[in-house]
Amino acid sequence: MLLAAVVDTSRRMSETSKRLEKIGLLATLLGSLEGEEIDVVVAFLSGRTRQGKIGIGWRTLQEVMTGATPGPSLTIREVDDGFAMLAGMEGPGSERRRVEFARQLMSRATEAEQQFLLKLVVGELRQGALEGIMADAVAKAAGLPAERVRLAARNAGDIADVARAALERGEGGLDAYDVRLFRPIQPMLAQTAEDVDDALEDLGEAALEFKMDGARVQAHRSGDEVRIYTRNRNDVTAAVPEVVEAVRALPVREAILDGEAISLQGDGRPQPFQVTMRRFGRKLDVERLRAELPIQPFWFDVLYLDGGPLVDEAQRRRFEALSRVAPPETLIPAMVTADRERARGFVEEAFRRGHEGVMAKSLEAGYLVGARGQSWLKVKRAKTLDLVILAAEWGSGRREGWLSNLHLGARDVVKGGFAMLGKTFKGLTDEMLAWQTQELLKREVARDAYTVHVEPSLVAEIAYNDLQVSPRYASGYALRFARVKRYRTDKTAAEADTFQSILAREAVPGGYPEEGPTT
Repeated sequence: MLLAAVVDTSRRMSETSKRLEKIGLLATLLGSLEGEEIDVVVAFLSGRTRQGKIGIGWRTLQEVMTGATPGPSLTIREVDDGFAMLAGMEGPGSERRRVEFARQLMSRATEAEQQFLLKLVVGELRQGALEGIMADAVAKAAGLPAERVRLAARNAGDIADVARAALERGEGGLDAYDVRLFRPIQPMLAQTAEDVDDALEDLGEAALEFKMDGARVQAHRSGDEVRIYTRNRNDVTAAVPEVVEAVRALPVREAILDGEAISLQGDGRPQPFQVTMRRFGRKLDVERLRAELPIQPFWFDVLYLDGGPLVDEAQRRRFEALSRVAPPETLIPAMVTADRERARGFVEEAFRRGHEGVMAKSLEAGYLVGARGQSWLKVKRAKTLDLVILAAEWGSGRREGWLSNLHLGARDVVKGGFAMLGKTFKGLTDEMLAWQTQELLKREVARDAYTVHVEPSLVAEIAYNDLQVSPRYASGYALRFARVKRYRTDKTAAEADTFQSILAREAVPGGYPEEGPTT
């Protein structure tokens, strides 16, 4: 199939805000694809290439777009093969070869195709093909229940992984994406409650757990084999041998556990998040770090146990099963109550012990793989959001030479892209300024005299006082007294807070609800 068909579908999707129309357009296109074309197009219209970074940036692409062909001739597979070639070029002279190859590829594209490819490569493709919409489109094209496709995509971690199976083999093709050992599951996520009273108002009697500020880990065991994965499904088994040993010591044959790995100080209080994350660096002297910075797991959920998945079981029964197999000292501190006074006391105890708050969980809710639902609510002392850095301005005075003033974005799950919610340079230490300058320049896609625009991939935890109306930004809103608490290198942009959930949380008049499932 020609790339032009994909570009046309993308254009038509960007011209409508109606979810059902987007789904229909996508389903029609998907139904006309064959074999590997499905994998490529699902990736493209989800806003990424199959190869990830291909070694070509915004500036280079602008330079090689010197001419366009009048009529479409590029096929989907030719473009995908071209991206694979670019990504694989290495060694002396590779930059020159990459530029020349990109120029040849772009010369075969029409003007519309060039613009599409430019936006695709730099991560700026915005036509509203969010994962929920893509899953529904796959379901419609394959004639399958949408929830079945969504669940398979959550278990797989990516709709692109299941689209071809659904379209070519129907429902039977999705059986491979049931919960399985050693295939990490997307973690269930939480919404935010203003305080524990609000959480109990929503949930009634609830399970309350300390919210530890560690590294979210998922442990898989079958016999003596144990693997540990991060929330981003990276295998970190080698980095945390003591967690492996703790899982191997459990009286089970098979299990998938969800929890936090955290380093504690001598008095039992948690180390700062950044200290714990030293155990997950790229270059590790594991034995030395283990001695200097021991880490231990605290489990709060079991998703699979001795031959069967538990994700559809109620939280109450999952925690009971976990309590039967995990030693008490490895369980997250928890209680069940509907009494607000007792709940407030539990929250204060969590703060006293140095933790960031509590989780409140519905006792009857299943484990919603990859979803951020109302059955898990997090309660923190201060208002915070996980936002994506969209751009940064060069500092002046003492901060000259560093990227300082950050442009903050929330995911917009209705329109696509990110809604800018203001800027901040507060809360940044010299160490953070140096680090973010280095990291943001790696992500640069464009700049002017004062501002470097970046790929929307770096997530920061932002504290703020409230949300106020602001005509300065296209979103219409800005955070008041925003300040940076830390960078969340363990999170992806897809896990950042959404514009719609922020409006709902702040009870902003005129706020509109989210469409479809979000992560």
